[in-house]
Amino acid sequence: MKGPIPQDKIEEVKNRADIVSVISEYVTLKKAGKNFLGLCPFHKEKTASFTVNSDKQIFYCFGCGEGGNVISFMMKAANLTFPEAVRALAEKTGVVIPRREMNREQKAALTKMEQIRKLNEKAAAFFVRDLFLETGSGARSYLRDRGIGDEAVRVFRIGYAPEGWRHLRDLLEREKIPLGLAEQAGLIVQKTGDAPGGYDRFRQRLIFPIEDAGGQVIAFGGRLIGSGEPKYLNSPESPLYVKGRNLYGLSKTKEEIRRSGCAILVEGYFDLISLWNAGIKNVVATLGTALTREQVRLIRRYTLQVVASFDPDEAGRKALVRCLELLLSENVEGKVLMLPEGYDPDDYVRTFGKESFLDRVNDALPMVDYYIDHFIGGNQSLQKDRDTLTAAIALLSRIEDALQRNLFVKRISETLGVDQDLLKREINLMLATGMKPAGEAIRGQNERKIDPVELFLVQLLIEHPEKIPRMVTENVMDYMEDPDLKTMGRMLVERYDIKEFSVPDATALIEGLENERIRTQLLRSLVESPPLDHSVADRVFDDTVHKVKRKWYRQQHGIIRRKLVAAQRSGDQTLCHSLILEKDKLLREERALQSGQGLNE
Repeated sequence: MKGPIPQDKIEEVKNRADIVSVISEYVTLKKAGKNFLGLCPFHKEKTASFTVNSDKQIFYCFGCGEGGNVISFMMKAANLTFPEAVRALAEKTGVVIPRREMNREQKAALTKMEQIRKLNEKAAAFFVRDLFLETGSGARSYLRDRGIGDEAVRVFRIGYAPEGWRHLRDLLEREKIPLGLAEQAGLIVQKTGDAPGGYDRFRQRLIFPIEDAGGQVIAFGGRLIGSGEPKYLNSPESPLYVKGRNLYGLSKTKEEIRRSGCAILVEGYFDLISLWNAGIKNVVATLGTALTREQVRLIRRYTLQVVASFDPDEAGRKALVRCLELLLSENVEGKVLMLPEGYDPDDYVRTFGKESFLDRVNDALPMVDYYIDHFIGGNQSLQKDRDTLTAAIALLSRIEDALQRNLFVKRISETLGVDQDLLKREINLMLATGMKPAGEAIRGQNERKIDPVELFLVQLLIEHPEKIPRMVTENVMDYMEDPDLKTMGRMLVERYDIKEFSVPDATALIEGLENERIRTQLLRSLVESPPLDHSVADRVFDDTVHKVKRKWYRQQHGIIRRKLVAAQRSGDQTLCHSLILEKDKLLREERALQSGQGLNE
């Protein structure tokens, strides 16, 4: 069983995991000076503001304010707990995390999602094994008849669930795995009146493990071998699996999607596997539902261009419109791949071959053009159909690029015979009444005044923790005014490792700050500022500490001055004398500070 992860192993994972490489699995990054830029995976944006600093191994989005280190990125991007993220990175980097027997309390703390993940992996191995037993001979023949080669079977871990009601259930019982957990994972079905434990959901079916983007099995799809209904059966949604948030095959095809700059979007398991089998590997498939916004955002981590294949029937037309709306709203370029009637991608590539299919991909029409030609141009009475015209205006309002939007306004105006200015006014009205992006509100919130000197001092301590002992011996924290920055400084002091001259996981401390204003500004400053050369670090630190103390003395002088005025007005000579002595003491300390530092403002 997996136990607590030792702190030294967490540090080793962070040291080995290159943040640029890890984030590049989720976001298309481009070098921009000392940093890397890409479109933020955590909010919708048109212009890249997601920044990764390789030197400091941190990321920050200037649009929505998300930021942190490689572990926190994995937690946010892959919806993982902290231990899950550390273990996932350990596997990528070759860090060996010791396994320990867990006590009862630790076992109870193991999350349900982790348990289901382990169970799914066991079930996937069971189905793969059964494909190659005698009972799986019919399934193997079926795959051969459809032209699916051994490599595709291996890569996609295609398996077989034999005929019978209790094959998987019996295995789980033998290994003392709770059948209630298997029911929650969708592997076992329990009906009222049945014997305790239920029966196998998948029987006499080819099995397609559904993986998340990181390659973890989260659910299964099953294709019936032989007659009966339903032909396809999928896992129900579970704590681990939500259909609209995942895409089939992405874990195996994402690198080719990133390399080619384009994703071919299809509908079924065999569509994807047949294309991959033919050598077309930049493919993803939906999971039995209409395309969702979450799926578009998932694709956008790897490319900004999608070629979608639709059936040429009414359902396909509706799916195209929905796809177009989502792609436009997420600033992804969409194209339409229409195959001859009666052909899906699986049929087409097996009949006509790879090159013919790629020719059709290259000839795919931009979705907006297709929409205008086939949905607007094909309806001669559309001018009188206000509902359809309103839908077209709403669609155009989702095109964020003003130049591109105006080009399509011109085309629709010509197609419908509607005045361009009228269309533009309607679109501008819709844009003007739309919601302000969340990022703008966050940016405004984070621009409240923060003392730049104290902020820089805390930044120096994070980047040069060897200065922390001086913060203690010189009582520098006593001179800081911002309570949140002072709290951060004290946390750095408490976590300082005197042997290693470091603060373990300083970025996690920043992320844990309750004050979002400070958290955001610190991450932003760390990303923006270049690393400070050690040859000047001492002088810069001295100068910054001096400025912090000078500011404190100025404030104290002002306080004493106001108290003196009040004491003189009230005639309190004793208080006046005490305040004058206090003022003289402050002046002597201030002169000593300036003399000792050798600095002038």
